[in-house]
Amino acid sequence: MRKPARSLQAYLGNLFIVLLAGAVFSSGALAQAKTVKLEWITWSFFRFTSPSGKVIITNPFITGNPDAAAGIKLEEVGKPDLILVTDAHRDEVGDAVAIAKTSGARIVTPAFEFGTVLIGQGVPEAQVIRRNPGGRFAWEGITIRVVGSVHGSGGTDPASKFPVYGGVAAGFVVTFENGYTVYFMGSSAATQDMALWGETYKPDAMIFLMHPNSEPLDTGMAVKLVANKSPNLKMLLPHHHRVTPPPGALTVAEMRKVLDAMRVSIPITALAPKQSIALSK
Repeated sequence: MRKPARSLQAYLGNLFIVLLAGAVFSSGALAQAKTVKLEWITWSFFRFTSPSGKVIITNPFITGNPDAAAGIKLEEVGKPDLILVTDAHRDEVGDAVAIAKTSGARIVTPAFEFGTVLIGQGVPEAQVIRRNPGGRFAWEGITIRVVGSVHGSGGTDPASKFPVYGGVAAGFVVTFENGYTVYFMGSSAATQDMALWGETYKPDAMIFLMHPNSEPLDTGMAVKLVANKSPNLKMLLPHHHRVTPPPGALTVAEMRKVLDAMRVSIPITALAPKQSIALSK
């Protein structure tokens, strides 16, 4: 009689292992299937909420933003985990310093020199992640790569009003826990390097510059360079545009015509202020 008991015990043990493995696999698959929440606040201020709940914001321009009334107030930003700033210009830095001081968020810099600027403005050094183009910051299952940008990065010290040197400008390639990758090009002009980043990182979405004064052919070429090298690219989102474009400003309709002429058929997703969408592979 003892032999059947041992067989039953072994059977139940094996069954438990199978069920446990299934549960672990299911939870892992579920975690991978979760989406990234993306919100456009206004201008180049985006807020990402990762599958595990990590919050990343870009260029949090609130104070002085002509579309601030359509976005959010400084006290409504909450406590992001990371802030990505593409250069030292006023509309890119925005309220990053104030948000970092009150929330404890860390700022990933476009250049080493910009870290010095931030520390000089009161951001604790432990919250400054100094990076340069070509650098990487891997954190909590999220990978942030810093890539070059053809743009300026001079700023003004808010206390002394003197000019400050922010180093070079940058863009960011962010890969989330579910594998979804976003290329945020910052304020860059088109550069052949974008084809390299498209081929290397294969972004699923591209946040492209649509400044009111942008040359549409330059903007279109930036998108084309990435699109031709990234088979995953399925979504284009503009940034640096006004909620209501002023007369003569570059528009989504104009960009659509340019991209169609360049045989880039990827749709442009133009979000309303604070509108959110879900991103997944």
